[in-house]
Amino acid sequence: MEFAKGLKELGVEIVSTGGTAALLERNGIPTVPISELTGWPEMLDGRVKTLHPKVHAGILARRDVPEHMETLRASGIKRIDMVVVNLYPFKETVLKGSSLEDIIENIDIGGPSLIRAAAKNHEGVAVVTDPARYGPIIEVMRANRGELGLETLQALALEAYRSTAVYDAMISRHLAKVFPGDLFPSAYALGMEKAYDLRYGENPQQTAAFYVDPFSAGVTVGRSEKLHGKEISYNNILDLESALELLREFADRPTAVVIKHTNPCGIASSDRLVDAFVTAYNVDPLAAFGCVIGLNRDVDVATAEQVASHFVDCVIAPEYSPEALALLAKKKNIRLLRTGLPITHDADPEPKMKKVKGGLLIQTYDNLPLDPSSLKVVTKRAPTDEELRSMLFAWKVCKHVWSNAIILAKGERVVGIGAGQMSRVDSSMIAAHKAKENARGAVMASDAFFPFRDGVDEAAKAGVTAVIQPGGSIRDEEVIRAADEHGMAMVFTGVRIFRH
Repeated sequence: MEFAKGLKELGVEIVSTGGTAALLERNGIPTVPISELTGWPEMLDGRVKTLHPKVHAGILARRDVPEHMETLRASGIKRIDMVVVNLYPFKETVLKGSSLEDIIENIDIGGPSLIRAAAKNHEGVAVVTDPARYGPIIEVMRANRGELGLETLQALALEAYRSTAVYDAMISRHLAKVFPGDLFPSAYALGMEKAYDLRYGENPQQTAAFYVDPFSAGVTVGRSEKLHGKEISYNNILDLESALELLREFADRPTAVVIKHTNPCGIASSDRLVDAFVTAYNVDPLAAFGCVIGLNRDVDVATAEQVASHFVDCVIAPEYSPEALALLAKKKNIRLLRTGLPITHDADPEPKMKKVKGGLLIQTYDNLPLDPSSLKVVTKRAPTDEELRSMLFAWKVCKHVWSNAIILAKGERVVGIGAGQMSRVDSSMIAAHKAKENARGAVMASDAFFPFRDGVDEAAKAGVTAVIQPGGSIRDEEVIRAADEHGMAMVFTGVRIFRH
C-alpha cells in the first residue's frame, strides 16, 4: 500500500486489475481499472484480464524507435513505464494441501506475461517483482525526479526473469508428481528459493548462500529449526545432511551418529539414547572433536549432559526436553537444531543431485533394503546369528561413508571406519587401526568388492571374524579362499553401495 501511495505522490497514474484496484480504491488511492484501459471486461472468471494489445504494446514499444512510438499514438495506446506484479500464490496453494483444481487455478498466466514483456523492454520499463524493492524504488524516484537509472532497471529485469523461472520450475516440479511423465525429462528445472546467506563457503575466501526446495517433504536440514547457537555454516549444512541421511537407516532403534567432514566417525544404537551417544562418541573421540551430532530420539537430560561434556559444533534431533535445551544452551556457540518430525526414510525419496561444471548429475535415491534371506554365504563357515546382526548394522553404515569404505562393527556399534581411500586395502588398514583391540571379534563391511585378497588378510590380522561385501570381482575365488584360510565367514550381497 505504501508503494502505491508513493507512486501517486510522484504523479504516477496507476492501472490495476480487479481485486488490487478495489483494495487501492478502498484505501483512497485512485486507479484506472484494466477494463477501462483495454475496453474489454475481465472475463472467464478472471483468467483473461491483461492479455490485450493495449497492455502489451504499451509495455513492449521501444522508446528509442520512432515507428513504435508512432504506432502507439495512432492506436491510442498509452505507454506503460512500470509493471508491478505479485504472482498468484501457486506455492502456498500447494503447501496448504489444496485440490488439484485450486492448484491449477493458481497458476498465473497474465502475471508472467507482463513480467517477461517488461523485462524484455527493461531500458524503458521498470519491472518490480520483489516487495522488498518497493521502498528503495520510491526513494530513488523521489531523488531523481521519478527516474530510475539503467543499472537499477537492469537489476530489476534480472530479478524478474529469475522470479518467473522459479515460478515455472515450481509448477513443473509439482505437476511432475501428479501428471504422467518421464523420470528424467529432457530439461530439468529446480525452483529453489534462497533461505539465507552464509558467512562464507567451505573456506573464508569463498562466499555462499543456502537455497531450499519449498516442496521438499519430511525431515530436511532446511526445514529444521535452529533453537540456539551461532549461525549455520556451509560445512555445518553438509555435515547435518550426512547425519540425517545415516540416521534414516536406523529409525527403529535409538541411535546416535557422530559426523566429521561428512563422514561418520562413530555410530551406535542402544535401548537408551544416552548409551548410544556415549558409545558412538567413543568410537573415535580424537576425530570427534568439533563434530556434528545426529540423534534420532528426543534429547533428554542424561544425553544432553554427555553432549555438553564435549566440544560439539552442532546437534540435530527431533526434539529436546526443556531441561535438556536449557542445559545445552549454556554453551554459547553450540548450534542446536530441531527437526520436529521423526527421522525416517521418505515414502517418496527425492532424487540425488550433484552439480558439475556445465552440468547436473541426477539419480534415483538408493533406498534398496537389504533382505537377509538374499545373502549368499560363499565361505565354508556361515556367519553366526550375532555376526549376521553386526553385518547388517555395518552394511547400513557403509552406504553413507565415502568410498572406498570399510566398516568394522560389533553388535549395534561401529568400532572402526576406513573412508575415502584410493585403495581398499588402505581403508581396511585404517579401519583396523581406528578399532585397535576392538577389531578382534568384529565383522567387516565393504561398499564394493575386494579386487585382491589383501584387504581380507589385513582384516584377519586385526582379528575380524566375518565379512559382508557385494562380490563380483574377477578374483572372488581368491578372496573367498583367503577368508577360508583365516576361518572367516563371508557373505555376498550382490549390491554395490558406492558413495562418491
